Amino acid sequence: MDATLNLANDSRYQQLLSWLHTLDGSYNLQLDTLRPASGDASFRRYFRLDSQHGTLVVMDAPPAKEDTAAFVDITQRLAARDLNVPHILASDVEQGFLLLSDLGQDNFWHALQKGLDNPTIQNLYRGAIQSLVQLQHTDSSGLPLYNEARMLEELQVFEEWFINQHCNTSLTEPERKALDTCFAALVADNVNVAQVLVHRDYHSPNLMMPVDDSLRPGVIDYQDAVVGPITYDLASLVMDARHTWDEEQQLDWAIRYWQAAIHANLPVSLDFAEFHRAYEWMSVQRNLRILGVFCRLSIRDGKDWYLAHLPRLQAYLRQVTSRYEELFPIRKLLDRIEGRQTVLGMTF
Repeated sequence: MDATLNLANDSRYQQLLSWLHTLDGSYNLQLDTLRPASGDASFRRYFRLDSQHGTLVVMDAPPAKEDTAAFVDITQRLAARDLNVPHILASDVEQGFLLLSDLGQDNFWHALQKGLDNPTIQNLYRGAIQSLVQLQHTDSSGLPLYNEARMLEELQVFEEWFINQHCNTSLTEPERKALDTCFAALVADNVNVAQVLVHRDYHSPNLMMPVDDSLRPGVIDYQDAVVGPITYDLASLVMDARHTWDEEQQLDWAIRYWQAAIHANLPVSLDFAEFHRAYEWMSVQRNLRILGVFCRLSIRDGKDWYLAHLPRLQAYLRQVTSRYEELFPIRKLLDRIEGRQTVLGMTF
């Protein structure tokens, strides 16, 4: 969130202050310390303030735009599985306000930008893998289904916002037919794997740095959780939209996750080659969608900083689509857009 925002003239902020005043007696809130913490790609925004319990976080989620009840529900489910999620100290779901414990100011992405040695990185991500296994055991009953219809609908943002709006081009009729065939194959494959609770953005910005020797990351931004493919969150983690991991590192963490999942009796394939292909195909669906979403955030919402991540996403897509013949049309489309030439299956 822009820290220069004139909060004095912000009616939503004044409404939030009034709500916090009703809690002051219970938590000894130091309201004069309320300050912007962060915003995200949604309509939510966050503040920090000091109290007798230390630093707390306030979530402002406008009811017309955000589902605060879903956040409360998923928080309770994850806490029941001993995930390190914020404690909800007070809530007003109707107004869209929550008072939360503070999991810290640094997430994995912040720490990676500052520079971490490899042993530290490995310890952090092994902790994240163990937390992911716990998350996938979480009760998912009644959550929205991330099914074939929803996946196909989401993939439309790739053409609308990346191809048409960002690249200022359009698909030829042969390209559209080939892409439709690719999309159908991707989605059919993705919905064919076991279904579990899916965070949807289990990657470095939503994993907070551990505060003790357990190395359990804090997990945030899970309110959009769905029932979906068990491969989805691993693809989010190892092909992070905001930080590049090479194939060797992706494979190492994927193997560690697969071993932990089998040990925890999660329903993954016992054949790692089959599992590897499945999560790579899941990554293609996810990264095509994110390309469109990031372009939309730039063009529609003025958040141009998301464009810095497009080359990474395109590289991840090339990595996978160059490996599977069924997905070659996606690579060929990227070649055309980027002005590369494809000859006999190779890109120049």
